[in-house]
Amino acid sequence: MTPPPLKKILHVDDSDDIRELVRHGLERDDKYTLMFCASTDEAIDRAPTFGPDLLLLDSIMPDISGVGLYEKIRAQPGLENTPVIFLTTQAETLDFTSFLRVGAIDVIGKPFDVNTLADTIDEIWREHWARQA
Repeated sequence: MTPPPLKKILHVDDSDDIRELVRHGLERDDKYTLMFCASTDEAIDRAPTFGPDLLLLDSIMPDISGVGLYEKIRAQPGLENTPVIFLTTQAETLDFTSFLRVGAIDVIGKPFDVNTLADTIDEIWREHWARQA
């Protein structure tokens, strides 16, 4: 199955530094339209009008877990099937299957390589859609 094009990514992280790293990693070749949100409320408010193809969510926000945020975003009309990749600092201690059970297509550990982030996300996207075939 040929994956649909990945054009719009919504990234949510309360860390200015992480948002800037992701911006740097994904804006280099202008193939994505990106939206960055620093809070749960901002993400929930802006996601429906942005209509992301992919959610890139911090696993732990100050007021809610990444999973909780994912559930709130997916509860909105038109976003029910939006794939998610979680970014987590808990990469070595957390059971990745807990993210997969809630529908994540993958998990990227922090720190991540800014120079290969776009390639990593593209590979995850292709593998996800290949599994759907």
